[in-house]
Amino acid sequence: MAITSSVKYKLTLEYDGTGYRGWQTQQNARSVQGTLIQAAVEFFAQEVDVQGAGRTDAGVHALGQVAHLTVKNVQQPRKIREGLNDLLPAGINILKVEQVAADFHARHDAVARVYVYVLSRVRTAFGKRYVWWVKDALNTGKMKEACQLFHGFHDFASFADRRLERNASTKVQIDSISIEEIGDLIIFRLAGSHFLWKMVRRMVGVLVEVGRGNLTKGDVEAMLTSRSELPARLTTPPSGLFLAQVLYKGDPEERLHLPLPLLR
Repeated sequence: MAITSSVKYKLTLEYDGTGYRGWQTQQNARSVQGTLIQAAVEFFAQEVDVQGAGRTDAGVHALGQVAHLTVKNVQQPRKIREGLNDLLPAGINILKVEQVAADFHARHDAVARVYVYVLSRVRTAFGKRYVWWVKDALNTGKMKEACQLFHGFHDFASFADRRLERNASTKVQIDSISIEEIGDLIIFRLAGSHFLWKMVRRMVGVLVEVGRGNLTKGDVEAMLTSRSELPARLTTPPSGLFLAQVLYKGDPEERLHLPLPLLR
């Protein structure tokens, strides 16, 4: 949607993806992008354009999604943040608003994305919507060894769901991947150029099977050299997945911060 004589703002936001059909606007479905557009139209009393840095799937959360907002008139960033937050539901929160150049694009200008997946080894009531509970004993040492196979440039065809972008390349650069244990939580952190639909959830699912002893490091390596249907059957729930940060040229990777229900 083109808006002539426009002003552009960069929005950084967090949201609880529970109850949304994902980021992208869809007909007859509640989406984060659609909800944000409705709030912006009401605040500015005009047509707006909102585009995100990445599409999160149904039930997936964000700690640092980025979007650009195009409108016709200038407003102070603080007033935009406060005004939009007053109109948005509690599960969506604008963290920061910055006026940017007219040619800034939240998706095209991004150089990397950071995703976090949270697994809990114990059942939790308050954090249930933000974790995947796995009650089986896991060998995290083997999981950490296997996860390093994903580092670098690989063809992730085994980990992709091609229904959304059938013609898209399945080759992805993974800049870093790590597994950290914090109390009862196991945190998977992945940074890369971009990520394919359901790719992170399938990677985590495969690594958990390594931790259970059902797959070996060699099995994982084979999935990167020849197409396998197994990762699709191991897709983890969306509840544990977060878009943690979108990086632009010169941005440092931030320290991990988790939703309050998980900090205990």
